[in-house]
Amino acid sequence: MFCEGAVPVSAHPPVELFVAQTPGPARNPLLVIHGGPDWDHTYLREPLSQLAGRRRVILPDLRGCGRSTRGLPDSQYTPAAAAADLAALLDTLRTGPADVLGFSYGGLIAQQLALAGPGHVRRLVIASSSILPVPPDAFDGWHERTRRRAAAAAVWAGPSLSGPELTRTAAIASAHTDIWRPQALPGYLNRLAGVHFTAEWLRPYQAGTLPSARPPDAARRLAALGLPILLLHGRQDMTYPARLAEDAAGLVPSARATVIEEAGHMTHVDQPRAWLYALTDFLS
Repeated sequence: MFCEGAVPVSAHPPVELFVAQTPGPARNPLLVIHGGPDWDHTYLREPLSQLAGRRRVILPDLRGCGRSTRGLPDSQYTPAAAAADLAALLDTLRTGPADVLGFSYGGLIAQQLALAGPGHVRRLVIASSSILPVPPDAFDGWHERTRRRAAAAAVWAGPSLSGPELTRTAAIASAHTDIWRPQALPGYLNRLAGVHFTAEWLRPYQAGTLPSARPPDAARRLAALGLPILLLHGRQDMTYPARLAEDAAGLVPSARATVIEEAGHMTHVDQPRAWLYALTDFLS
């Protein structure tokens, strides 16, 4: 179902992105940008694989992630560089303007891509992410979130793990935070077992040198572009509050928010049918 291969996107430094694609019409492909960032794209393959034949879905691993180029200097792991790679990928694949879905951290990179080169983006989906900054008190009083986050917090605070082992262990420990419905948890853990975790972006993050991925004044700038935008979110998201999607839709005239009930940060796992329906309805 997926055709896989490496695509060169930069000569200085040399960078190749590992890319999986579904068969589909050449016109109006869907570029999907994963989060993490030290994950790969594979946790997003379902339910997007169901679009095969109807739409060409392009799922790259970002630089430093999964099976894409690694071992770059820490200064080369920046959101702007990742966005430039994706623009080069679309140019290399000769897609023309693409619909773009950015998930979680990938939603911030998707905004950078749209703002840096609006000619590359036809429609924008910001999934389980946010246009607006997360206020410090956004989750105050949500005791269930505090309880669920305890395991992951202990992993990050522990001194014994580092590198990809830390990234993987933290992702597994965060599963109870990212998945809302208990019945979806076993399948999600199986999905995580197939992810190629790295820690290339973790180094500059821990050193305090990783630039912020959030574009400044994003709501105003995206509104000025006039791109159709879908803010696709789970009501019980414990990373980005769902109300920020609704608030942003009020600030960006071309945006609309779809908040799916009984779904956490990994809304596409908690409620795959509702998530895919909202996506395809927007893209149709």
